[in-house]
Amino acid sequence: MSERPRIAVFTSFSGLGGVERMIVNLCNGLVHLGCCVDLLPIRDDAPHLASLDPAVRLVKLRASHAISAVFPLARYLRENRPDGLLAAKDRANQTAVMASRLARVETRVVTRLGTTISASISHRDPFSRFFRRLPPRLTYRMADAVVAVSKGVARDLAAMTGLCESSITVIPNPVITPDLFDRAAMPSGHPWIKTGAEDPEKPVILGMGRLTRQKDFQTLVRAFGIVKAHRPCRLIILGEGGDRPKLEALAADLGLSRDVSLPGFAANPYSYLSRASLFVLSSAWEGSPNALTEALALGVPVVSTNCPSGPREILEDGTYGPIVPVGDHKALAKAMLRTLDAPLEKGLLRKAARAYTQEEASRRYLELLIRP
Repeated sequence: MSERPRIAVFTSFSGLGGVERMIVNLCNGLVHLGCCVDLLPIRDDAPHLASLDPAVRLVKLRASHAISAVFPLARYLRENRPDGLLAAKDRANQTAVMASRLARVETRVVTRLGTTISASISHRDPFSRFFRRLPPRLTYRMADAVVAVSKGVARDLAAMTGLCESSITVIPNPVITPDLFDRAAMPSGHPWIKTGAEDPEKPVILGMGRLTRQKDFQTLVRAFGIVKAHRPCRLIILGEGGDRPKLEALAADLGLSRDVSLPGFAANPYSYLSRASLFVLSSAWEGSPNALTEALALGVPVVSTNCPSGPREILEDGTYGPIVPVGDHKALAKAMLRTLDAPLEKGLLRKAARAYTQEEASRRYLELLIRP
């Protein structure tokens, strides 16, 4: 191994989601620990890349899909021989294992999974589910180390691959970065968000994430309709995605259009989050929800669904915020009203996020990537 470890990070930057943001945080954290870091993204047009430390070298593989990246990644490994290769996302993990075998190098391969695959494919037919599960069963056991972002993801991955759960390392996401609080103090530019503090007369409820089936913002909009019938409030949902037309139509049908805002992707969501009166996670499934952790780190009261997986672990079985069944808008509304009326103290909420720092996560990944 070189004096300064060279770490390669391979993943698909396929959108505006939390995985891409966590990979950028991790690359930056590895740089701060003294590593030479190469980021090898499939697609390199993601907005999150703007936050990448200038010391990270961006390597273009000229591949449009994880499968087509096998040979370019193998060539990179032969030519550069990094000490460690970290892959993130399921298909990228499979590609990394195949490429390392093809390259025949001594680079340690660490795979990272950030979602519960069984939940994400539960709506598919049995035939499709079988062939979705087969490649991970064959490839993950060939990695030098396997990382899950929560205990729930580890359990799900073990059941799917046949790996022993104890052989999977759980490392919390590098959510809390050194600049998080500085960014949170910046103005949002949204007319409903006042600089300095929330509006006590019309508190803002916030949701964040891709506008997709996974995030189930339709349940949040329905719950918000109930909450608004009991007290003045507004709802902002940050993010972009294919469910935008459905959400706009639902808000209109419920007569909520004037009090529901969908401003799209926000490069600095923390300026919104820090001034919200309540953050709500309405997801149908997660791995370890970063926005929930960020809200807690900023001392913002939270309500979450009991989705697989992560929220119950982060909130310690409801100690730091109510947990309600997935898809139950009435239970969600009741928890939202209760939390708005009696929010937990900010200092207590911040305690729940202490394990999710960029420095700690990066250090633990590095230990796996350069382990002799």
